[in-house]
Amino acid sequence: MRSVGGIQENCCHSRQALGAPFLAPLARSGDFFAPGKPRLMIALSVSTLIAFLSLALPLAAASDNPQDLLAAGRVDQAIQMLEQQIRAAPTAEAYNLLCRAHFELDDWDAGIPACEKAVSLDPANGLYHLWLGRIYGEKADRAGFIRAAGLARKVRAEFERAVEFEPSSWEARTDLAEFYLEAPGIVGGGEDKARAQAALLLPLNPGMAHWVLARIAQKNKNTDAAEQEYRLAIDVSHGGARAWVNLAGFYRHTNRLDDMERALHTMESAPVDRPAALMDGAGMLFRTGRNDAMATRLVRRYLASATVEEWPAFKAHYLLGELLEKQGDRSAAEAEYHAALTMAHTFNRAQQGLQRVGR
Repeated sequence: MRSVGGIQENCCHSRQALGAPFLAPLARSGDFFAPGKPRLMIALSVSTLIAFLSLALPLAAASDNPQDLLAAGRVDQAIQMLEQQIRAAPTAEAYNLLCRAHFELDDWDAGIPACEKAVSLDPANGLYHLWLGRIYGEKADRAGFIRAAGLARKVRAEFERAVEFEPSSWEARTDLAEFYLEAPGIVGGGEDKARAQAALLLPLNPGMAHWVLARIAQKNKNTDAAEQEYRLAIDVSHGGARAWVNLAGFYRHTNRLDDMERALHTMESAPVDRPAALMDGAGMLFRTGRNDAMATRLVRRYLASATVEEWPAFKAHYLLGELLEKQGDRSAAEAEYHAALTMAHTFNRAQQGLQRVGR
């Protein structure tokens, strides 16, 4: 159940490689495996003004549809619009989207009631169960051992309901498979269950079926079989960006950083079937301290494309700011942090970025 609250840690499937981090409190026990407001500025620098101007067109073109606002990363506007809609005529869809807006902000406590309300209003909607399971997982990731175990059971229940109501949803089956793989048996996990979901995924999304099988092999420390499955995922997806960035993530976790970088170069030159893969790759390079120039290119390419909810644009601006700050361009970094805050004014890491660059 991972968000891009930091820079995404593992790659990558239906949304944010959702799956096992909510088991971290269990893992810390040693028994289980588990892989403010922005400060006011007296004067704006030229670079900041440029950042604001660069956002003028997206602002003007933004749809009145809250879902489009979320895809554009304009989470403040989305929340304002959704809250107005709910006051006027509450619907399950509006509550689900409000939950997802808080999910973008990593505000699980605010998002959970909205997701629960969506499910209560439309209990047969698999998508709403999927999102409730995801946000329960994020909350569990920050909980203590006992609380995490209780939330993990809720995650499993919601993912299983999502599959029950939407059996053809490869996103729901992928999330459920990863839960089964990483969760201990005491909360309903099991490798056999994960394999069963992989088999059911095969006709829906062969690439993700092989991704699940790769994760199973990786967990069992069978690196040769894992690499083979990651490469099969590339083949069946016709060289899709998602599959290449997943292979790069495998190389990262096996400390084959040169191979990781080569895989990301290939991804960069391939048709991008999943824009978020650009950000996944950039984040991977940033975390490993490899090829800042390539990471910067990937983020800029993403921001120049049609951004997606999976990687909110304000978090992309923040990562670009970090990259520029690291390269010593503090003025340009400041502009990116400001750009992030124009979309999500409570985004704490961007506020901290401004403090770091001393602006």
